[in-house]
Amino acid sequence: MCIFASLIACPVNSMDVLVPPQIYALNGTDVRIPCAFTSCYKLDPSKFAMNWTYQETSNSTEEIRFGDRVLFSGNLDKNDLSITILDVQLTDEGIYNCYVRNPPDRIQGHGTIQFVVLTELPPPRDSTIAVAIGASVGGILALLILSMVVVKCIRRHKNQELISDEQKMEEEGKADGEGGTEEATKQP
Repeated sequence: MCIFASLIACPVNSMDVLVPPQIYALNGTDVRIPCAFTSCYKLDPSKFAMNWTYQETSNSTEEIRFGDRVLFSGNLDKNDLSITILDVQLTDEGIYNCYVRNPPDRIQGHGTIQFVVLTELPPPRDSTIAVAIGASVGGILALLILSMVVVKCIRRHKNQELISDEQKMEEEGKADGEGGTEEATKQP
């Protein structure tokens, strides 16, 4: 019964490696390449293994050695296996693979990241047209709302005038009717 419960909580493919599909970095800057994993099992440092590889092309693979420009910047307590590349060079561009093994997980986790090095920042987007269109639409909506409020006020004012005119007429009619009945009773 205990085995069944652990199978439900921890399926065969219990390890997931979480990486972004692509990372862009500017030549000469420092960049953190994230890699995290989830596992149903607590990390045991005596059995745990991780590895990063770099592929310049799909045919060549070399293991990354941590050293002068490549640093481990993760936190094993948080299942973070990230690395940082200092002073990014054009030759750093390629495919980075993050591998993790956390027994008793039966599979080795693997994440692939396409790393692109930019020689210059992309030009900023000109949003002048978007701002002009937004301001125009906003102005039109403001005028529309203002005109609706003015029309409603005018209608309300006219309705109040009509109601007050009708009340005056009723009062005058009552006054005439009351005065006429008194005179009629006095004349015979």
